[in-house]
Amino acid sequence: MGLPYADADGKIYGALIRQPILVFGADPGELQRTLARAGERGVRPHIYTAGMFATGHDAANRAVVAAAKTDQLDLVGLGFIADRRIADKITKGLSLHG
Repeated sequence: MGLPYADADGKIYGALIRQPILVFGADPGELQRTLARAGERGVRPHIYTAGMFATGHDAANRAVVAAAKTDQLDLVGLGFIADRRIADKITKGLSLHG
């Protein structure tokens, strides 16, 4: 929902998602790796950073993301919409959140 996000490097991310989703557990390094894999496959990720949870509105969320370079995003979650075969490659090595 809302508009797409952009970070300080000009990388574009999808808006916040509302579809039913699968949730995987991942540490910060795994999230960065998953973000890179999505980009390598032309899939636009929907990102969630720690700073977004400290704001009270969408414009402030965008400012938090826009202030960070891609490799400095404090990722706490990400989502994407892709064909299952592509999604499996992007999430390879991750376990479902339990």
